Amino acid sequence: MESMGGLKRSHTCNDLGAANIGETVTLMGWVLRRRDHGGVIFIDLRDRWGLTQVVFNPEHNAVVHEKAHALRSEWVLAVRGTVSGRPEGMANPNLATGAIEVMVDELRILNVSQTPPFPLDEEVEVSENLRLKYRYLDLRRPGMADNLVLRHKASQAIRSYLNDNGFLEIETPVLTRSTPEGARDYLVPSRVNPGKFYALPQSPQLFKQLLMVAGMDRYYQIVKCFRDEDLRADRQPEFTQVDMELSFIEEEDIFAIMEGMVSHLFKATIGVEPVTPFPRMTYDEAMSRYGSDKPDTRFGLELIDLFEEVKNCGFKVFRDVVEKGGMVKAINAKGCATFSRKDLDDLTNYVAQYGAKGLAWVKIKEDGEWQSPIAKFFTDEERAAMTRRLGAAPGDLLFFGADTPAIVHASLGELRLELGRRLGLIDKKTFSFVWVTDFPLLEYDHEARRHVAVHHPFTAPKEEDLALLATEPGKVRSRAYDLALNGTEIGGGSIRIHQQQAQETIFRALGISEEEARDKFDFLLKALELGAPPHGGIAFGLDRLMMIIAGRDTIRDVIAFPKTQKATCPLTEAPSTVARKQLTELSLRPDWKEA
Repeated sequence: MESMGGLKRSHTCNDLGAANIGETVTLMGWVLRRRDHGGVIFIDLRDRWGLTQVVFNPEHNAVVHEKAHALRSEWVLAVRGTVSGRPEGMANPNLATGAIEVMVDELRILNVSQTPPFPLDEEVEVSENLRLKYRYLDLRRPGMADNLVLRHKASQAIRSYLNDNGFLEIETPVLTRSTPEGARDYLVPSRVNPGKFYALPQSPQLFKQLLMVAGMDRYYQIVKCFRDEDLRADRQPEFTQVDMELSFIEEEDIFAIMEGMVSHLFKATIGVEPVTPFPRMTYDEAMSRYGSDKPDTRFGLELIDLFEEVKNCGFKVFRDVVEKGGMVKAINAKGCATFSRKDLDDLTNYVAQYGAKGLAWVKIKEDGEWQSPIAKFFTDEERAAMTRRLGAAPGDLLFFGADTPAIVHASLGELRLELGRRLGLIDKKTFSFVWVTDFPLLEYDHEARRHVAVHHPFTAPKEEDLALLATEPGKVRSRAYDLALNGTEIGGGSIRIHQQQAQETIFRALGISEEEARDKFDFLLKALELGAPPHGGIAFGLDRLMMIIAGRDTIRDVIAFPKTQKATCPLTEAPSTVARKQLTELSLRPDWKEA
């Protein structure tokens, strides 16, 4: 191996073009590909900016050419040479540097590499565990490197926009106390306070509210948050939020500012400027039409309510569901009557994952007649009424869900998405935003036998619904709002409770005793008694947002060093066991083997 020997990089591997022909340049990077054409050696030299073809020609410099015979994939090089135009017909229009090449006069081998565990010069299928174990190699691949560059641009765009709109970037504690916010906390034992624990923040919720009480008016933070919950493609144990809080505002103020930020972000990263204002729909409308509170509005296949058509029908299954307070809804899959029995069985098994006990279906034949095992249970009038309600025509395939509202919405909502994918109805180049508002404030937890907050206990209720708290708490609407993009929730927030008495009322509705409230939230309740302004906020999931912008299917592809779906890191082998001495210092003595 050699030192850089005084060589200084003059250009990146994406800088050079026809205007540089004749210049002497110095490049540094990795060997992506090596080709030997009749004694002339061509190397594609790569750095994070791009590629440049460098040439070792024995007629140009025999000594350097001889040295280049040793070069292999992922060796680290410094080269000095002259920029030349590529021979006629050899230019590569798909490459930024495709019009030139560098004839090498000096070569320094800065480091060698063993054969990488997977190829880095092409998009090949590599197991995710292997990619994560060698993440530093995975990140050399152009697509993955581009994701991190894109994320950097996004963070800079967000900061620029918020700074220009009067926000202050303020850090909040990472070691705090455990408070009930929904998911399990990650706990950190305290050495200097034996038997006591910190919690890593699930969000900076309480601190950002305290900053409003402190008069900071507009706060933001691109912040790490931690939740110990089951993982999936868009969920990690540690994730990044763009967290914001504002004083003296209402919902419309937040919508306008956030739409401006999102538009600025998209334009700065991928050159797309979304049309504003974004559409709005209530939670009830979203669930009714799409079966989801984060609807994908890029395509139709909406859920249609058949209450009136089936409440007195001859099909006992549907009639009984309605009589018990359930619902019957349907989806019209236009032109899908050609689905095979296997297709129908597969879809039946698919919706079973979401609680459906079955999936009734009807094919509309060319003469308009119903073809289905359930057709015989309906009168001609009932079939005609449902056909009209669903806008059905010959060649259509109707799917029915009959159960509790929760199961019907979950199963048909997911069926709608699966049909959208199978039928190619989803335009992946489209970005479809929608604000969802008027969420329920509370929901009943049958296991806990009490109401719990749908978002968190600091969300303000709609004033016109306050009287329902004592009689029908499940019908109280909140001043919460989510922003969905292409069927993914990318941001959520609410107007907060800013008066101490109102906060205590909500705690009582949640079954949180005065003693428990004072134990866990005393500092917040005291702050609300000392001149808290009206305030509200929102947090965007930066990882999810970047996943969509980058066109990826998992947030792990836009995080530098993510965890697996089992919350492990193949690279560092975290989590790991620790020495008993460390546990003893923390006043922990479980019966674990010593590391």
